[in-house]
Amino acid sequence: MKLSIIGAGYVGLVTGACLADIGHDVIILDIDRAKIDKLQKGIVPIFEPSLDRLINKNMDKLSFTTHLDEVVREADIHFICVWTPTMEDGSADISAVRSVARELGKNFNKFKVKAPIIVTKSTVPVGTGKAIRQIVRKEYKNDFAVCSNPEFLREGQAIADMMHPDRIVIGSSDEESA
Repeated sequence: MKLSIIGAGYVGLVTGACLADIGHDVIILDIDRAKIDKLQKGIVPIFEPSLDRLINKNMDKLSFTTHLDEVVREADIHFICVWTPTMEDGSADISAVRSVARELGKNFNKFKVKAPIIVTKSTVPVGTGKAIRQIVRKEYKNDFAVCSNPEFLREGQAIADMMHPDRIVIGSSDEESA
């Protein structure tokens, strides 16, 4: 099973590297061409202890792109790991998550993808899964699932937190995808 990580920031790179390390083929997407160029050369643009080692160890299982169509055609499960900054009122700005959902829906339809699964890892409020479902549904009428698997990563301990979590939380629109 091939997995995609949408967003090559802190959460996305840690998630992708750890999933590759346990044997999955992972394609990581980001809109920042310079960041993707560095990653393709094994240069990690963020600091997290041992992340560069983990990425370089798993380069045979990792690929990097700026093309969403490539991600949609190749992967079965899509992890949304985009930045959700805090707004002035303290709420999360999920506009990037909504944008990704819209583009996924369009591309699922374009490439006639069968039963994709979307997983949010980004920090999002309750109800975001329902919003994602509605956004994707406008573009894609076939079966798909939306899950939430929030990250609990501590800076400096993110790889250990991902590989040996003290808790696993999964929310899903259906039992099968969870």
